[in-house]
Amino acid sequence: MSSFTNSILTLLTRDLQKLKEEISSYKKEENLWLVKSDISNSAGNLCLHLVGNLNAFIGAELGNTGYIRQREDEFGLKDVPRDEMLQKTDETIAMLKNVVPSISQEDLENEFPIVMSFGPIKTSLFLMHLCSHLTYHLGQINYHRRLLD
Repeated sequence: MSSFTNSILTLLTRDLQKLKEEISSYKKEENLWLVKSDISNSAGNLCLHLVGNLNAFIGAELGNTGYIRQREDEFGLKDVPRDEMLQKTDETIAMLKNVVPSISQEDLENEFPIVMSFGPIKTSLFLMHLCSHLTYHLGQINYHRRLLD
């Protein structure tokens, strides 16, 4: 495994562990699903979105895991049990530990297999984007918990 992919795996794993801490820190499980005024995404939906995002882009696209994303469910499902979300997060960490080390230097230098709305992007840069995407939503979940729980 290259130092780059090792760094990506370290960041994603660290932040998914923090996601589990945040989800577990809600005093009332039902508060994971609260939305209020300008806060339109619940912590539960953001958790499902992060798990779906990583399983789709890293698992399915780079690791050929066969994962089929249901993006509408990431934002449409409600009241998914906390334990189920924690389990999905653990499964995502396991997938990353399996897939990321197999990403070759050639893979990193190639364009990511899916062209995103912002245009073609090298896989290495897209992996960095996925780290920042996770961190962005993790911060939202932290604020959601402190404001609404």
